[in-house]
Amino acid sequence: MTILIVGGSGFLGTELVRQAVAAGHATAATFATRPGTTPEVPWHALDLRDFDRVEAVMATVQPRVVVNATSGGPDWAVTAEGPVRLAMTAAKHGTRLVHVSSDAVFSGTRIHYDESCLPDPLTPYGAAKAAAETGVRLVNPGAVVARTSLIIGDRRSEHVRAVHDLAAGTRTGVLFTDDIRCPVHVADLAAALLELASSDLSGVHHLAGTDAVSRYELGTLIARRDGLDASRLPAGRRAESALPGALDVRLDSRSTQERLRTGLRGARRFLATGA
Repeated sequence: MTILIVGGSGFLGTELVRQAVAAGHATAATFATRPGTTPEVPWHALDLRDFDRVEAVMATVQPRVVVNATSGGPDWAVTAEGPVRLAMTAAKHGTRLVHVSSDAVFSGTRIHYDESCLPDPLTPYGAAKAAAETGVRLVNPGAVVARTSLIIGDRRSEHVRAVHDLAAGTRTGVLFTDDIRCPVHVADLAAALLELASSDLSGVHHLAGTDAVSRYELGTLIARRDGLDASRLPAGRRAESALPGALDVRLDSRSTQERLRTGLRGARRFLATGA
């Protein structure tokens, strides 16, 4: 299987490239600013805002599957419109598409969210992700939209870096005790995405860990795994801050998990084992 990882030089993309190559897939990847370091993989510069460039990369690689692991933040042109361009091009070429989305599409009003729940975002980033989901499914009905949560691994993870910086006193801020998510390990997420890519499933799927933890508890788990002084981590309440966004969003991944061989471990498990 020839697979194209869009956003292959990012944290998730790097793991997707690693696992795809290890599995023996012919793998190509794209980058926005600098290519990744896997030498046997051809790297293609790609700006998802450039429709002609999207078409050119697809025509060159001719993949059977595309996994879109990009993250453009709240930039509407990249995060909302870019995936739709990619989905249109994939549909034109008869290429299977797996698009990675986020729990940021939810407001937290109902706390527990399964795949049947409709997006109701509170932030510009969440709105862009929700718009991308709608557009991708409209122009490419056979695509997979895979929602996930906080992605954890080594210090390449922005969440892990934040904990290290807070413990070292080189970053200001706090870890919220009332901001709840279901973190997932990057290796589990990448394996599940590649499994979805190789399947005939379509539509919305949730890929999050089994443990709902606060940002503060997650920070203490990371600190203990990495030998940091967890008592140095500052705690606070998001409800008392001016930051917008949902407080408690728990992705229910049980329906998707029943269809996959890949297990999605909870944070208390994968951080306790030193993963």
